[in-house]
Amino acid sequence: MIYKIVKYGNPVLEEKCDPIEPAEFGSKELKQLVADMFDTMYSAKGVGLAAPQIGIKKRLTVIDPSAGDKPEERVVLINPEILHKEGKLTEEEGCLSIPGFRENVQRAKKTHVKAQDAEGNWFELIGEDLLSRAIQHENDHLDGILFIHRISPLKRDLIRRKIRKLEKAGEWD
Repeated sequence: MIYKIVKYGNPVLEEKCDPIEPAEFGSKELKQLVADMFDTMYSAKGVGLAAPQIGIKKRLTVIDPSAGDKPEERVVLINPEILHKEGKLTEEEGCLSIPGFRENVQRAKKTHVKAQDAEGNWFELIGEDLLSRAIQHENDHLDGILFIHRISPLKRDLIRRKIRKLEKAGEWD
């Protein structure tokens, strides 16, 4: 199932998400949600998707830096915890929940994360470059932080004004 992606302005995007509970791991529902999130992300031409972006306030993200070209690069992060970040990298970043807007955002070049898979098993992953950026971006979503919170107040205000104009024109739902 392809979910509708929630756009900026919906309160769920700026709320801290709840953890996936032990009883949910290994369930048909959780596995289907993960599959649906990958389908939704690919249909929107994204690299990552967090559960709040489809209106679900849970600590779950899916990432694929290959955008579907290399299945072995697919990552599911449930209840992720960033353990360590190093280096700095500033690159243009966008968000499926803020379509049409991109800005330079500084992130760590390398990110070490601990998370659970759909069965509840803990694992650790070290991501560099695009994977590092995606881990940080999607993890931010789980804490109610959007990439526009990481840019200058002036640029953030300009984006908000443009979105208000799109809302008034009925072009931002």
